[in-house]
Amino acid sequence: MQANASSGIGVAAECKQTFLELQRKKSHRYVIFKIDDKCKEVVVDKTGSSTESFDDFMDSLPESDCRYAIYDFDFVTEENCQKSKIFFVAWSPSVSRIRAKMLYATSKERFRRELDGVHYEIQATDPSELDIELLRDRAH
Repeated sequence: MQANASSGIGVAAECKQTFLELQRKKSHRYVIFKIDDKCKEVVVDKTGSSTESFDDFMDSLPESDCRYAIYDFDFVTEENCQKSKIFFVAWSPSVSRIRAKMLYATSKERFRRELDGVHYEIQATDPSELDIELLRDRAH
């Protein structure tokens, strides 16, 4: 675990490991991360199997608390090639606590750097800012 100088938040080793499982082995469709208040580090909150849908992913994001998430978006190109793009999501609902929003905001860059191979980043404060069409547009 390495601490983040700006917020004092570290990143648990399991985060990078789980990300690699999604990236290389396609073991997960998505991974949701949270900051554990007790140990002051980012930890894996939940993983979604490769058969889960975007709706399952959206249902896994808490309505009133911040999270980081990685979503593996599969699509077919105009040339009929199967492709995949990895999205990093900074989920910060407008109704979440100010302290949580600040903590997630100050820790985001450091955590994001740990995840090598992310293609796109999306910041969302409510479900309308994070929809499958948005991912599709960004991926193309």
